[in-house]
Amino acid sequence: MCCTMTNVSLYEGGCSSSTSLSCHESDTNNDRMIAIALSEEYANLDGGVARRVSNLSSVPHVPRINTFFPTFNDASLDHQRLFQRLNAYGLFEMKVSGDGNCQFRAISDQLYRSPDHHKHVRKEVVKQLKEFRSLYEGYVPMKYKHYCKKMQKSGEWGDHLTLQAAADKFGAKICLLTSFRDTCFIEIIPRNQAPQRELWLSFWSEVHYNSLYELQDVRVQYKPKKKHWLF
Repeated sequence: MCCTMTNVSLYEGGCSSSTSLSCHESDTNNDRMIAIALSEEYANLDGGVARRVSNLSSVPHVPRINTFFPTFNDASLDHQRLFQRLNAYGLFEMKVSGDGNCQFRAISDQLYRSPDHHKHVRKEVVKQLKEFRSLYEGYVPMKYKHYCKKMQKSGEWGDHLTLQAAADKFGAKICLLTSFRDTCFIEIIPRNQAPQRELWLSFWSEVHYNSLYELQDVRVQYKPKKKHWLF
């Protein structure tokens, strides 16, 4: 169930070498248009999970990179604990692929009701890390440029620092229902702005993220209406 990261394009199109620059600009514009449209379309669906867990106390979030991973036995126990918590609060995990993009897929699902836009999410997170280096560099125990370069590559995991960068970039409070014994609920608050929305994720044993919904909402299919620019 471990996660590595692989980039998948939001917009697929063929480009020759002579037109690579214009194609890159076209891709960027299409990414931005899709992201804005989908985000606006689903913004009114926020808040359901928050009502379910309104009595939970969160612990402070400390941005950090991955340094420890559980044994198989510990991960199995954690999975059972998370399952019990989901049942207790009437929540459902919208499972995303464990192909290495799970953190970005889960955030994409919360933002756009589809995990398929994880490349756009990753690109925006890395952009945030690069543009506001002073906010994040102190949490990285390696050369910062090396860290950012790694985060762009397939095979690299999202971590608690990319969660903070995602919260900052998208102006969202990211709420994690975890499998940890002593830490049930973690909130990642955007810096320098009030959160505009909430994103709810499950977090299993440092190795996998899924997207969370109220169980009653999952019974209704939430496929977005097709737009001509999504074809």
